[in-house]
Amino acid sequence: MLRFASPRLLRACPALACLAALLLVGGTSDPALAATPASSDPLATIAERSGFERTGRYDEVAALAAAFQARYPDRVSARSFGTTPEGRPMQVLVVTATGVFDPAEARRRGLPVVLIQGGIHAGEIEGKDAGFLALRQILEGQAAKGVLDKVVWLFVPVFNVDGHERFGAWNRPNQRGPVEMGWRTTAQNFNLNRDYVKADAPEMRAMLRLVQEWDPLAAVDLHATDGAQFEHDVSFQVEPLHAGDAALRTIGRQWRDAVIADLARQGSLPLAFYPEFATEDDPSSGFEDSVAPPRFSHGYFLLRNRLGMLVETHSWKPYPERVRITRNAIVSVLEQVARHGAQWRRAADQADVLAARIGGHDEPLAWKATDRTRMVDFRGYAYTRTHSDVSGALMTRYDETTPQVWHLPLRDEVVPALTATAPKAGYLVPPAWVAFVQPTLEAHGVAFRRLEAAWPQAPVQAWRATSAKTDATSTEGRQRLALDGAWQAESRDVGAGALFVPVAQPLSRLVLALLEPQAPDSLAAWGGFNIAFERKEYMEDYVAEDVARRMLVADPALRAQFEQRVATDPAFAADPAARLDFFYRRHPAWDERYGLYPVLRLDQTPAGL
Repeated sequence: MLRFASPRLLRACPALACLAALLLVGGTSDPALAATPASSDPLATIAERSGFERTGRYDEVAALAAAFQARYPDRVSARSFGTTPEGRPMQVLVVTATGVFDPAEARRRGLPVVLIQGGIHAGEIEGKDAGFLALRQILEGQAAKGVLDKVVWLFVPVFNVDGHERFGAWNRPNQRGPVEMGWRTTAQNFNLNRDYVKADAPEMRAMLRLVQEWDPLAAVDLHATDGAQFEHDVSFQVEPLHAGDAALRTIGRQWRDAVIADLARQGSLPLAFYPEFATEDDPSSGFEDSVAPPRFSHGYFLLRNRLGMLVETHSWKPYPERVRITRNAIVSVLEQVARHGAQWRRAADQADVLAARIGGHDEPLAWKATDRTRMVDFRGYAYTRTHSDVSGALMTRYDETTPQVWHLPLRDEVVPALTATAPKAGYLVPPAWVAFVQPTLEAHGVAFRRLEAAWPQAPVQAWRATSAKTDATSTEGRQRLALDGAWQAESRDVGAGALFVPVAQPLSRLVLALLEPQAPDSLAAWGGFNIAFERKEYMEDYVAEDVARRMLVADPALRAQFEQRVATDPAFAADPAARLDFFYRRHPAWDERYGLYPVLRLDQTPAGL
């Protein structure tokens, strides 16, 4: 007899009790979970054997990968694509019935490649168990018949491997099952789903190598959300849809809507937006949709002119339900790509061509929802908001025995929040900064060329900061930096060894995301150039006093400007340091590089390149 779930958990979730009863009496009408294989079957997961009460440790992934490859050697190739900081192999299964297990051959034949990853947050681990379940059912002809004849499926059961092995019962206290699970972050405390652009973590560098190697048409990131309690059980967010290439936006919406329709037919209550309240813990505040910055998976792949999907099951649904829903999402994704992938791949190739032509044109760097709202019906539960004598705050409490339809505002009109005009030619990284910038460009596969000779008085655009403010605390190990300023035409000496990064390449949007200083996940925003904005030279007050007096005598226009500033700006007038600094900044001793962003823009390609 299957031990399905603890009595406490069954009492807490009537839906789980019903599903447990169905399984215990011999089956369920849901094809995803209808049959649990014999315990001796090497393709059965620990999750299946335990009635989806538990999930296995990481050694199960290697064992399952080897077992699938042994049983289906012409359809499954198990490979390692990297090693974690704690020395564990990162496993990927290449699955196809086309006989193509080489990425170059897949590109030559125009085969769509689908990357599906689980466990980027290793406590949200249904992607691993659902992926292996879907894999076995597809290979055995029980689901998605024929899809492997038309696609190459890359399945990464666990992205955050070291985090997976930080195993514990309370790693996700706001989640119903499994009994134990992994940890959100890596052994080095990186949140991998904040690392796609800056790529600090070794695991992310390995993933980006895999992405460069296979160039997946679609990338699917499997999660479980947290937050409020409600009836909806899964959400799907896709880009391009609001952002990116115009043709791919249409495809992104088609793909999302088709997967949502598939899941709805299977009994789910899917959402097309992330169900996070506009005001935390306040259901009446409604929801807001937008475009995720590229530190997140689905915000990243649009910059590569590829499709990215974020799948979020609801953590308050019991683990068997979350595995079932995730399995259904995987099957639907593969079916949709098998059906439309050849057409979508051609559109992505055309998007690459168009992306190489954005030089001189405006390009959004960040997006936001407008204030325009529409009311939506949302399947929630009755709730109260009362003062807590524990926290002292107003707290929301839900009654899961009383479903209730909420009529809530949704802000989903999405517009650019920040736009930059792409340089006509590209960006120039001076030699002093190449060692920092080049590895990140290489990690993403961004094309660049090196200047073999110096370029005196190069006609460039330089960006100078009018303000530079670092965060008070670090984020993901970086001291983030907010900059204000503008590009302006200058002539500057550029040394040999500088890097020219052209915008005339398929990854042009990613180039802007990395090198435009105000882009939300640029190298500058993540603190990569903080030292360039630190003031290093000073003029002592007694020296500045004498310098100021000489400048006032020598330059009547300067005297008039200073006197007007004193008369009209009380804060300036009352600040001795600011008054002396007024003169220092206009003196030849002033550091002209202070506030200079150490990447330049070009409207012409350097000679010889």
